[in-house]
Amino acid sequence: MTHSLAVEWAKYNIRVNSISPGYMDTAMNEGEHLDEAKKIWFVRTPMARMGSKEELSGCVVLLASQAGSFMTGADLVVDGGTTLI
Repeated sequence: MTHSLAVEWAKYNIRVNSISPGYMDTAMNEGEHLDEAKKIWFVRTPMARMGSKEELSGCVVLLASQAGSFMTGADLVVDGGTTLI
């Protein structure tokens, strides 16, 4: 979808990019009820941990700023290496 929209909207000077986060440490996964799932997530992630929201900030700033003004159709994968295995 990112690629398709990027091509369609480029003529209007609208950039379309996406961020694909991996397992992120958020309020949605707090508590003991997910302890077993977290063990699986850690095994599936080469960095053996979840990411933090601060680790997505740089991508957001890049895409929203002049630094990313020639980027369109990009997907920034921030997943601790999950997609590598």
